[in-house]
Amino acid sequence: MNGWILLPVFLPAIAGIFLLLTSFREHLGKTSDPDIHKLHLFTGAVLVVSAVLAIAAAFGGERSVTLFYLMKDIPIYFQVDGVSRIFITFTSVVWVAVGIYAFVYMTHEGEEKRFFGFYLLVYGILMALDLAGNLVTLYFFYELMTLTSAPMVLHNGSREAIMAALKYLFYSLCGAYMGLFGMFFLYRYCDTLTFTPGGTLNMGLAQEHSTTLLIAVFVMILGFGAKAGMLPLHAWLPAAHPVAPSPASAVFSGILVKGGVLAVIRTVYYIVGPQFLRGTWVQTAWMAIALFTVFMGSMLAYRESVFKKRLAYSTVSQVSYIMFGLSLLSPLGVTGALLHCVFHAVIKTVLFLTAGVFLFECGKTRVSELSGIGKRMPKTLWCYTFAALALVGIPPASGFVSKWYLATGALKADVGMFGWLGPVVLLISALLTAGYLLPVTMKGFFPGKESGGEMENTAVQEPAALMFVPLAVLAALTVILGVWPNPLISYISQLVSGLM
Repeated sequence: MNGWILLPVFLPAIAGIFLLLTSFREHLGKTSDPDIHKLHLFTGAVLVVSAVLAIAAAFGGERSVTLFYLMKDIPIYFQVDGVSRIFITFTSVVWVAVGIYAFVYMTHEGEEKRFFGFYLLVYGILMALDLAGNLVTLYFFYELMTLTSAPMVLHNGSREAIMAALKYLFYSLCGAYMGLFGMFFLYRYCDTLTFTPGGTLNMGLAQEHSTTLLIAVFVMILGFGAKAGMLPLHAWLPAAHPVAPSPASAVFSGILVKGGVLAVIRTVYYIVGPQFLRGTWVQTAWMAIALFTVFMGSMLAYRESVFKKRLAYSTVSQVSYIMFGLSLLSPLGVTGALLHCVFHAVIKTVLFLTAGVFLFECGKTRVSELSGIGKRMPKTLWCYTFAALALVGIPPASGFVSKWYLATGALKADVGMFGWLGPVVLLISALLTAGYLLPVTMKGFFPGKESGGEMENTAVQEPAALMFVPLAVLAALTVILGVWPNPLISYISQLVSGLM
């Protein structure tokens, strides 16, 4: 009986729905309210138990289960494989850490029951997305992920938040429909839509209709790339992040954008097969768009003065590092992409949680207002600094490892001018990343006599333990994963070898 692998799907989803439908007598939003402690205890228990069940299911062996049949030959089907293990693990670690952080932060935002209800519900849907065993199941939960996460963007109910949520829905749904368009063709030309390493394309039919199939696959890459923040469907990210609560921004940037990455991995490496795309115009266009997004995202982040919006543009750039690695269709490139999936999830979560601390404790939203912040919160700023160095790619932090694989993967792949252009763009982006992240540290610790601001002589006042401990643990991971990356590299390399 393999149905138990769905426990991490149903438990948080049912618990989230329960919270959304249940009314609390006390007014939430004050830490002294009795019901707030019950809410936090319930949410925390469900998160931890669900995460333990999810990781146990992921590493409990190869299992599969069919929930029901959508149509005669299209089941809603789940299975555990190497990719699902990676995504389930980093999603669960980040989701639990951010949930604990949110217990304190959301007293600043209010409407906590609604937030945690959707937070649990989205986690369950993400587990279903990671466990999806065929393209139809993945698409079903991909759409659900968009619909259930939108309320986290419009949480404060302001006009700006509502417009940002609508933009998020519009871009995500347009991208999803582009993915659905391609699925119609793959259903006809593939032996099965069940995920199989190396692909399931019927090469006889594919050769006869290669032009149509290439267009369909390219449309799918662009469509799923919308969730990953790849141009031209990236605009929802800088709109949504500044208005969403910081815990929501953290999981959107660290985790939800990886839903688009996962959909692309499953389409290219488990349905179409990399050999069908290698050397085609689709690969060339994909590499070009990914590198252009890397560069433009970094430039826009460098020019942006609102802190969370700067980090949003940074996500546009950094997730396209992953897309570039996938577009190389080579073992080293895909290894670097999967490594960056994991490392970016942890790093960007730390950066957004730090932005949340600055907003929660000081009300600061712009980079220029953070001068001298290190005098007040030295430990928090050190956490930010470790994550910033990792994102830049300074050894021995984790970002260096993934970027090394991406650069060497490009140099060794047979991709023409992209073999040298890729590393050049990645290097320029790294310099821009240093330019928009490290000044926060420098001005935070060394504001100077004329720019110290109101916080220069302020007494040390770090955030509450429930906010700081998850932040510190994730910040430590950004370094630990870079110092001891070999177990993860070995696992991913073995996985990738089966996809080529």
